[in-house]
Amino acid sequence: MALVLPCTFCTSLQRKTIPINRRCSPKLRRGATATTCEFRIPVEVSTPSDRGSLSVPSHKVTVHDRQRGVVHEFEVPEDQYILHSAESQNITLPFACRHGCCTSCAVRVKSGELRQPQALGISAELKSQGYALLCVGFPTSDLEVETQDEDEVYWLQFGRYFARGPIERDDYALELAMGDE
Repeated sequence: MALVLPCTFCTSLQRKTIPINRRCSPKLRRGATATTCEFRIPVEVSTPSDRGSLSVPSHKVTVHDRQRGVVHEFEVPEDQYILHSAESQNITLPFACRHGCCTSCAVRVKSGELRQPQALGISAELKSQGYALLCVGFPTSDLEVETQDEDEVYWLQFGRYFARGPIERDDYALELAMGDE
């Protein structure tokens, strides 16, 4: 199997497959394929069938979906976004942008911890109050969260900038906008 992998030492991508030499690479599994860059750095390639053997810890995530009145429990590896893992397990959760820029997938953490370095849609103040975004959140422990109303979180985030109170939704304008798509 040949694989294109970026090397941290070179900028070009190489397609070189090398045999595994047990004397030089004793940690690679028997039957695995290794790739290398021009600096001859072997990298083990896992297949979907042996992904369960990786050493990335997984955590149980419990999502209380207030809008639908459902509780979801699923496992999420530390190196995967919570929203992506839920979708891969056929669990539907609220989202919009998938980039951490809006508040559609906002949750309030009831217990546990997560890492969300790319959550631009909520302020540091809201993060410190326990708010998080599922689309860019990585669990770092077992986690229990509760979905939030997008408008509530938006108001908490930006309400102080609107002196007259909450903005009324214009459903007619929304219907017109959706009709254009």
